Amino acid sequence: MVRVTRLLAFVFIVLFASPAAAQRLPGTVVPEHYSLWFAPDLEKETFRGRESIDVVLTESSSTITLHAAEITFGAVTITSGGRTQTARVTLDAARETATLTVPEPVAEGRATIQIEYSGILNDKLRGFYISKANGRKYAVTQMEATDARRAFPSFDEPAFKATFDISLTVDAGDTAISNGKQISDEPGPEPGKHTLKFERTPKMSTYLAAMLVGDFVCRDGSSDGIAIRICSTPDKLGLTAFALEAAEQQLAFYNKYFGIRYPFGKLDIIAVPDFSAGAMENAGAITFRERLLLVDPATSSVTARKRVAGIISHEIAHQWFGNLVTMKWWDDIWLNEGFATWMANKPVAVWRPEWNVELDDASDTQGALSIDAMRSTRPIRFKVETPAEINEVFDGIAYEKTAAVLRMIEAYVGPDAFRQGVASYLKRFSYANASGEDFWTEVSKVTGKPVDRILRSFVDRPGAPVLAVETRCVANKTTEVDLTMGRFVGVPGAPRENQTWTLPVCLQAGNGQHRCEVIDRQKQSVRVNGCSSTGATDATPIFVNAESRGYYFTEYSPTMVHALARSASTLDAVERLSLIGDEWWMVRAGRHDAGIYLDLASALANDNTSATLGMLAGRLEVIGDDLVSSTDQPAYQAWIRATFGPQLTGMGLPGNTGDSDEMQLRRATLLSLLGHVGNDREIQKRSRELAASYLKDPRSLPATLAPTVLQVAALDGDQTLYEQYMGKLGTLAAQPEEYYRVLGALPWFKDPVLIKRTLDYALSPAVRTQDTGTLIGNMMVKPWSREITWAYVTSNWPAFIKTLGEFQGIPSIVESLGGFCSVARAREVRAFFEKNPVPSSQRGIQQAIERIENCVALKERQAKPLAFWLAQQ
Repeated sequence: MVRVTRLLAFVFIVLFASPAAAQRLPGTVVPEHYSLWFAPDLEKETFRGRESIDVVLTESSSTITLHAAEITFGAVTITSGGRTQTARVTLDAARETATLTVPEPVAEGRATIQIEYSGILNDKLRGFYISKANGRKYAVTQMEATDARRAFPSFDEPAFKATFDISLTVDAGDTAISNGKQISDEPGPEPGKHTLKFERTPKMSTYLAAMLVGDFVCRDGSSDGIAIRICSTPDKLGLTAFALEAAEQQLAFYNKYFGIRYPFGKLDIIAVPDFSAGAMENAGAITFRERLLLVDPATSSVTARKRVAGIISHEIAHQWFGNLVTMKWWDDIWLNEGFATWMANKPVAVWRPEWNVELDDASDTQGALSIDAMRSTRPIRFKVETPAEINEVFDGIAYEKTAAVLRMIEAYVGPDAFRQGVASYLKRFSYANASGEDFWTEVSKVTGKPVDRILRSFVDRPGAPVLAVETRCVANKTTEVDLTMGRFVGVPGAPRENQTWTLPVCLQAGNGQHRCEVIDRQKQSVRVNGCSSTGATDATPIFVNAESRGYYFTEYSPTMVHALARSASTLDAVERLSLIGDEWWMVRAGRHDAGIYLDLASALANDNTSATLGMLAGRLEVIGDDLVSSTDQPAYQAWIRATFGPQLTGMGLPGNTGDSDEMQLRRATLLSLLGHVGNDREIQKRSRELAASYLKDPRSLPATLAPTVLQVAALDGDQTLYEQYMGKLGTLAAQPEEYYRVLGALPWFKDPVLIKRTLDYALSPAVRTQDTGTLIGNMMVKPWSREITWAYVTSNWPAFIKTLGEFQGIPSIVESLGGFCSVARAREVRAFFEKNPVPSSQRGIQQAIERIENCVALKERQAKPLAFWLAQQ
């Protein structure tokens, strides 16, 4: 599953409410096969169901407990040994279970449970739910993590894998899609209906079941003889070609890479109008938000194309990681999500090398490290029991950190050896369940390297290492590099923690040679060729994360940072990203003054890589928003304009139609940095002119530049421009990318009246509930709308909970609260959620509070050094 928001949410103690009781089933009844029939009534937003579950009892029992939520039971029987008994049903709403009790014990061995039931097509985008578009309704599913029980009574845990026969009776004018290939379509059994039956699935977990009902249409293709369809509502079929091309390439790539043929027969990929996740890897029937699947390559930005290709690749990778081999329990969700994240860019890099997706991987690593820099981070493997706890581990630790650690180990053992180890693991546990120990044991055996020791040290320990670097020249020939390892905590005044990991480290000398070692002690020395010394200003610098494959922070001395900045052209783009990230966190931790980071930014101001400029720009925005005093704002803005303005002037605005995607990305980054952080009035004015042209003709602007133009134009935008944006939104229902360009610009208006209008709009039926949390979160992080948004959210909290539920939207709002930077606001956020607990976001709330408190400490530490640095410019 792809998340819409990267939840920064984890702590080890519960602060605001006690978790619900554990809901694990006893394990004495094991399902082998489900036969499921559904009859959705779209008008009434209900459905009828009928199921038969073949099970094996490991001991005799008169009760069988399974999961069920929001289900109304009808007739229930259990058949065993030729005898059928009627079962009494006892529901436990808190535990989301149903216990079936029969008069006489069911013998050990095989039995069949038969249930007739009904349920609701809910509006919370979970289980079997209702979606709306084009004046009609659709019925679709999202089962992960614990919502299959809302569609059918089931043994709703990942270890209970079974085969599935699924059929649906739907309106005559509609069709249905499910996990298996359609094998029949018969009229009836009711007037105006027809029944579609689907091929039996291989063994899979309940959370991978999928049903979609409506007037979906599909574009057909194939890869390696496997049928592929990209499906959508009828008005968007024209936007499916790019996704099909990507999916065909990726499926063939994975077949070859794993040496295991795609295991689920056919592959449907379906765009759904309302969808809480970004995408979901249902076996053979992957579901997507429309904006993350549907693009027109002729008018789409490179950002949108990369996003679509990357997420399709992530979900197809899940067909092996997660579907073919499934974790035993949710504490090992990293075996699903981290592996799919690690794999996702491999086929994309082959398909579109000009996209430089290795830079996206490096940026993701920096994002994961930013989570691990917090005291309240969590280990990769983290104990969970309840649905609320499970929901919170779909986060940057499970996804981006795991992927980064896997890239580090892959680089250490070698790509081909690691691939062989991964393929051996997949073959050994096909159609079964596995644990972290199963994975690292198999890969260690195949590669002959201590993968088990390395991976265990990262999986079971929180945080990330920092390597403090000191160098000295030895005999004028070699450099001795002293490395001191500890756990990094990114807040001023935090004590250095003497935690260690088993860590592959690769050093790069000034002559470009690499030296790689596995270190596992607090202090360790490594020698490299060439001469370098920590205090020397003219020495050849040592870079302590060659190719940025390592998952750790590096603490250079200020002198070494300046030396690396001067020789930045000798570093690859991924290494420059690592250097920028490392120095930013030394500033955040109070180990270096902010001026050192700004010196580095000055040295890299003419970097020709959009990823480098993007990372710099993000940090410079934080400095401007949180650290620079109001008195120093004019000086800071002038420095931004003087430092970065010449590159944008040289590139021109909006540029030429023949400019590369990479140039347009750099142009967009500089436009935002100068127009927003630098408060460049001329650029804001030019952006309004370009926005006016775009609103009349979207083709007047390069697609990659358009979103930034609309945002910068809104900074000084008035009600007239706002009305133009709102009017444009109403015309874009069939164009997801253009719709979200305009919607994403609304939070950039600064007028308090317009801010209030956007807030009301976000909570209105005009905005899909899947987008409400994102829109509110974007308002919360803007300095000009933060206070108004917080007051609005607290005043309307019951409406948010009623509209969104706990699992969609609310996590985005909670995460955005970390953008505040005052002691008073931290206290207020804590007090609010003590009175209004949200079990599914408990750790997210604590994470947001910690970020606020860290910002306060950072401001206290850096205010004077930053003011001094600005005065010297």
